[in-house]
Amino acid sequence: MPVHCQQALVLSGSAILATLGALLLYLGEPSSYGKYVGSLTTATHMAARAAWFLQELPSFAIPMGMLVGHSRVLFGPPETVLLGLFGAHYFHRTFVYSFLNRGRPFPTALVFKGSVFCMGNGLLQGYYLTHCTEYPLEWYTDIRFILGVFLFILGMGINIHSDYILRQLRKPGEIVYKIPQGGLFTYVSGANFLGEIIEWIGFALATWSLPALAFAFFSLCFLGLRAFHHHRFYLKIFKDYPKFRKALIPFIF
Repeated sequence: MPVHCQQALVLSGSAILATLGALLLYLGEPSSYGKYVGSLTTATHMAARAAWFLQELPSFAIPMGMLVGHSRVLFGPPETVLLGLFGAHYFHRTFVYSFLNRGRPFPTALVFKGSVFCMGNGLLQGYYLTHCTEYPLEWYTDIRFILGVFLFILGMGINIHSDYILRQLRKPGEIVYKIPQGGLFTYVSGANFLGEIIEWIGFALATWSLPALAFAFFSLCFLGLRAFHHHRFYLKIFKDYPKFRKALIPFIF
């Protein structure tokens, strides 16, 4: 594909991601899953584990398939390592998080929409890193790569630990809501969301690319809004909810 066509594809995909993020902030309504799911029917909902698996799978399978099919030395050049980080996140979300999930049934329509989004984003990030850029080996010692990878690993650790805390709040089959305690939940209601936002900010910094920046912006809008809605939900149903706890950013918001 000609270079100008590659650039047009990347710019278009990045613009779509950024626009979706802006629209989420404008609409401001919580997505109808988890705490905000409507009436449950077998025809319109599926088990949470199957839903998360099907939704997240394209973000793992597509870029990893592109990585293997591009005939590069795996995990040698910086771009393959960076795409490996992307794949590591979605490997966990697809094959670990989804099967540990104890959430409520998931709207089938949202599973489809989420799968389409993951397919598009996986294609965009994978295509950029396998076809549109080549980093010099010196990129491994660049402060942007070092700091970005550090933030990615830090954020992933926060995300996984926070998900663990949330799973321990209820026994299998329970649907009662409890106040999460420990870890970053001491300071914010959306500790799991904060961790993932930090991940994608780190990824954007490490790749220093427009597609990753657009995805980080989308994640900030979507997950930040989700954290705000969770915080509002907790304050509404728990009279003893910690007043000093913020929605997303400790001591600030």
